[in-house]
Amino acid sequence: MGRLIIESKAACKGKEAMIGRDEIFQYVRKKYNVAEDYPLPTAPTFPVMRHQDTRKWFAIIMDVPKDKLGLTGQQRVDVINVKLSDPLLVDLVTRQDGYFKGYHFNRGNWISILLDGTVPFEDICRWIDESLQMD
Repeated sequence: MGRLIIESKAACKGKEAMIGRDEIFQYVRKKYNVAEDYPLPTAPTFPVMRHQDTRKWFAIIMDVPKDKLGLTGQQRVDVINVKLSDPLLVDLVTRQDGYFKGYHFNRGNWISILLDGTVPFEDICRWIDESLQMD
């Protein structure tokens, strides 16, 4: 699965429109019947998406300062963190524009994806699908 996304990303030029949180929420609700929740009292604007049975997280959306991702500037940008199946895949994916090692996560299988249009929505959906399948 990762190879297809890497190839499709390489074929893309420029940015798509910014991806809104609502688009992601709608995708997850429609495909998996999972609604976001806000379990973090210290970060009440960070929605989490969880497995219905185990309640384990498969995605979280956060707004973080650009410089925390190694980008220039202090503006806050939305990212989605998802979990991948293989640390080697994480290394390959995070070499592409718009992908980063999981911000604020210690585990090696999490990645952060910019929601500014650098990464196509279809690719983000595929990574959400993979993350949900990890349990």
